[in-house]
Amino acid sequence: MNKTVIQLYFSLTSTSVALLNYHTDKILRKAGTSVERDFVEAPSQMLENWCWVRQSLELMSGHYKDNSPIPGDLMEKLVKSKLANIATLYCRQLIFGLFDQDIHSRDTADTAQVFSDTHKMVMGTPAPENTNFAAQFGHMAGGYDAQYYGYMWSKVYCEDMFHSVFTESGVLDPVAGTKYRTCILKPGGSVDAFDMLRNMLGREPNSDAFFRSIGFEN
Repeated sequence: MNKTVIQLYFSLTSTSVALLNYHTDKILRKAGTSVERDFVEAPSQMLENWCWVRQSLELMSGHYKDNSPIPGDLMEKLVKSKLANIATLYCRQLIFGLFDQDIHSRDTADTAQVFSDTHKMVMGTPAPENTNFAAQFGHMAGGYDAQYYGYMWSKVYCEDMFHSVFTESGVLDPVAGTKYRTCILKPGGSVDAFDMLRNMLGREPNSDAFFRSIGFEN
C-alpha cells in the first residue's frame, strides 16, 4: 500500500510543477518539467520523502475502523523497510543507465545481448534466457534515450534538497515549503537547475544526503 501512495505522490508532482510554475502562461517552453533531463525527476522524487515521515503520514492515513494513526512500532518498521533490497534496486538502475549509454554509443546493437552482458557485469548473472527487456523499455524511445542516468542524478539532488531544508524544520513547515516553491518549482526551465539548487541550498549541491538515504552513514 505504501508503494502505491509513493507512486501517487511521485506522479502528483508533474501536475504541481505545472500549476506552480511562473512561466506557464508566459514562456511555454520554459514551463513545468522543461528543465535539464538530469534534474527533471528531482521534484517528483522529492515528494516521495513525505511518505516516510510520521508528521505527513498521519495526515494521509488512518485505521479503516477508527481512523487512529499508525502505531509507533509499525511506523518504525515501515521506515526501516525503505532500505530493504535497496542495493538490488540501485544495481537495477545502474544496469539501465549503462545499457542506455552503451546502445547510444554505437551505430548498431543487439539490444538483447547488450542488456544481458550489462546485467551480468553488474549483477554477476546474465539476464534470463530468451528475453529482451529492451523491447519494452519505453524510456529508450520516450525522451530518455542516452539520458536515463538522469533518474539517479536527480535522486542525488532531491535528497540534498530534502535533508538540507526539510529535515530540521519539518516537512509541513510553510517557510521551507515556500522556499522550495520559489527556488525550484516556480522558475521551471528559465533558470539553470544547478543555479536553482544553489539558490535553495545556499551552497554547492553534493551527494552526502543521498548516500545517507541508502544506508551509508559515513
